[in-house]
Amino acid sequence: MGDFPSAYQGPALAVDREFYTGLAEGGRELVERFEVPIRSGRAWTVPRGHLCRLVTVDGPQVGDLNLWNANDPRERLWASRTRQLQRAHVSTFDRLWSTLPFLRPLVTVTADTLAGYGPDEHGGRVHDLLGTRCDPYVNRLLTGEDFDFHCHSNLVRAVLPHGLTEFDVHDVLNVFQCTGLNDEDRYFMKACPARPGDFFEFFAELDLLCALSTCPGGDLSVPLWGPDARDPLDTCHPIGVEVYRPAAGLLEGWRPPERAAYRNLHGLRAPVASEGKDR
Repeated sequence: MGDFPSAYQGPALAVDREFYTGLAEGGRELVERFEVPIRSGRAWTVPRGHLCRLVTVDGPQVGDLNLWNANDPRERLWASRTRQLQRAHVSTFDRLWSTLPFLRPLVTVTADTLAGYGPDEHGGRVHDLLGTRCDPYVNRLLTGEDFDFHCHSNLVRAVLPHGLTEFDVHDVLNVFQCTGLNDEDRYFMKACPARPGDFFEFFAELDLLCALSTCPGGDLSVPLWGPDARDPLDTCHPIGVEVYRPAAGLLEGWRPPERAAYRNLHGLRAPVASEGKDR
């Protein structure tokens, strides 16, 4: 513990805070608004250069978020690398990075009403990249029962109309979720601290396909497994989604990030045209 320096450092991780603050505070036009009902999932697109806001509409609720490059879904959120390059719990000015061989910011967080939360008395923080989505496979393992509305299943159903499958669903950003590691270095989840109207907002650096599941655990105030577990249906709430077009001029000078500059062959030798011919 303490102030030991982070492993990943360098100018490539610097963020133009003035630019993103301008986007957060500047004028905007609402393009789309909808709600994701409880225990369900939905996928939608966000054009590059737009803002997307996730809102706890009428009470605390955890949401599991997946992101893809809408033009090439092989490029998607890389949760583990984002933990290393940014933080295990993200907030304003943090970025969510994409998988290899692309390795570039998919989004930059522009606003977060829970930015001041944590660490709490148990070390809990919000907007979690430590864990991943709940899924029916682990649930079957732990309880012996089947349940079809875990976040993994919700996300699977959400992306099917976009030509994706279960194999495209990946480790998530748990928006509004409060988590940490206990004294045994084991993962814990706490009740979501969000209140009606809290929001998490990000800027789309690329054309995005987003998918969100409203976790069947609701605000996670009720254990999902173990002796005190019960159906937490009464703790479930919808999450609102809002997409905005920033006012003209706010994007001046901005360009979508380029994919990673590495273009070599990992030490492999490319074949020469003359090789293999009869001599």
